Amino acid sequence: MFASWPGVETASAGLAPDAEEQCSAELVEWADIIFVMERAHRAKLQRRFKPQLKRARVICLDIPDDYAFMQPELVALLEEKVGPFL
Repeated sequence: MFASWPGVETASAGLAPDAEEQCSAELVEWADIIFVMERAHRAKLQRRFKPQLKRARVICLDIPDDYAFMQPELVALLEEKVGPFL
């Protein structure tokens, strides 16, 4: 949803085994900033990819991961919380 913002290049990936796009070491190394919804996601990311996280900034948005994909309330929260970092 932020791909159209000027100067922003985005990728999306998940940590769950059933994620459509799995997070990878290469993707983590590519990122400057990584946004996670919950603290548990940040912990899981750090456990799995600690060596690759030396450069990326990980930001927890403190949004419960119980919204449907592109649910309007989720989109509004993401714009509010992610926008200032971009």
